[in-house]
Amino acid sequence: MRITLPTQKLLDRVRERLDDDVDLQLWPLNGPPPTSEGIDLAVLPYMAAPKLLEVLHGVDVAAIQSQSLGYDGMADVLPENVVLCNARGVHEDATAELTLALVLASERNLTGYIAHQAEGSWDQHYTPGLIGRTVLVVGVGGVGAAIADRLRVFGARLLRSASRARTDEHGAIAGPEELTSQVTQADVVILVTPLTASTRGLFGEEMIARMKSGALLVNVGRGPLVDTDALTEACRQGRIRAALDVMDPEPLPPDHPLWTTPGVLITPHVGGWSTSMGDRVVDLVVRQTEHLRAGEDLENRVL
Repeated sequence: MRITLPTQKLLDRVRERLDDDVDLQLWPLNGPPPTSEGIDLAVLPYMAAPKLLEVLHGVDVAAIQSQSLGYDGMADVLPENVVLCNARGVHEDATAELTLALVLASERNLTGYIAHQAEGSWDQHYTPGLIGRTVLVVGVGGVGAAIADRLRVFGARLLRSASRARTDEHGAIAGPEELTSQVTQADVVILVTPLTASTRGLFGEEMIARMKSGALLVNVGRGPLVDTDALTEACRQGRIRAALDVMDPEPLPPDHPLWTTPGVLITPHVGGWSTSMGDRVVDLVVRQTEHLRAGEDLENRVL
């Protein structure tokens, strides 16, 4: 069995967990493979762009393991008969953790207090917080569920929206036809839905205009879910606020007005960048190896 890893550090950590009969080789997919023999599983670099998969054409590789949850654009370049697995189970908790940090930092004005600290200013004032506020989570997959679980302990009224209406153990999940109505009720809107043809530009000028005055838009899904120009203008006018871990474009250019727009908090797409990530990736690669040994289907097959 042959598995390639994109970094020496990951290779060394996986080697500690596997028997010597597994051939581990270094391959960051930045050129030809390290062997002309077949590869059972190739692990992609973290946050690999879809274009990187072009190097796989003509290579004897059975399956690809991504270190990311999202896989938008990869179907267009993935060679035929190659399986792609995403990293479900790796990033959900860390992304939910950052999401709550963004929400709380915005709702309790922590960025303002940090500025006051630098000035030596003792400025006491009321902030909205989350108690009794209405929070809409758009997307109920693994990350959305982890965010919702954490929100419940803050005393917020929780609304949820997904690609189809249904009910689960926590109550009703609205379908897309109810989104415009839900948006008008929400004090905080959290976007964590995957990027698809139907969700691209979901929060454009019209949907943003439906948001309550002073509401907070949080995007931890994908940048193109939001029309950046429409969002920038709405925040510039002071009509809404934003907390963003993903943007369109990425990286956000240094001179982009979003950086300095009042009411906007930006983190550079680091939802999954927790020190716990390495352990979870190693666990996933080891489990996938065990599946291959047993002739079982791989976990998290998405393409």
